Amino acid sequence: MSRSAEIGPSRSPVTADDLDLAVQLAVAVLRKAPPAAWDGKAGSLEWDCWETVEHLSDDLFAYAVQLGPRTPPLDGEVPFSWESRRPGGPANAIHADRKAGPSGLLQVLEASGALLVAMVRTTPPQARAYHVFGISDAEGFAAMGIVETLVHTHDLAQGLGLAWNPSADLCSRVLARLFPNAPASTDPWPTLLWATGRAELPGRPRLTTWRWDGTSRA
Repeated sequence: MSRSAEIGPSRSPVTADDLDLAVQLAVAVLRKAPPAAWDGKAGSLEWDCWETVEHLSDDLFAYAVQLGPRTPPLDGEVPFSWESRRPGGPANAIHADRKAGPSGLLQVLEASGALLVAMVRTTPPQARAYHVFGISDAEGFAAMGIVETLVHTHDLAQGLGLAWNPSADLCSRVLARLFPNAPASTDPWPTLLWATGRAELPGRPRLTTWRWDGTSRA
């Protein structure tokens, strides 16, 4: 599938429904994980699978709160306190109660996703907020939330022994929004993994550094 039809003026917008779908698909897959598998490493990450879901939940929460103030910040993040619970662990504001088990952990993920979905639905299109990869709009934060969800679920699926192959349409939309210079002739899901430093493409080695362009589009 080529993304060429989605790049440029005719690009299909990324929506709150797209984000909601990505989160629900991820939660449905992760519910299949055996309870004993959550302490294993998440793919190539240095975090275990439990920490990676906390990190993903934290990403979605952080994007939601950036859009939350009446006048969103343009020069930095809303100053929640982010902290790691172990050396080398993710620095989060969101941590799940371990006593709630994996089902509680996935409730935290689903709830954080729902917060961002709600903010994307209700934020005026002209609103802008800070992100380190570019001041962005609600659509941009939706796309960022989808990328985080898709690629971290990939990391988790590797660690948990699950199959994960998200829809080409979701991948194509966020590639066009956040990675406009990514190749358009390759399949969208492998291309998104390449764009986020997780895979090679034919003739294109795995990236060692990468970033998206979250700036708002005219």
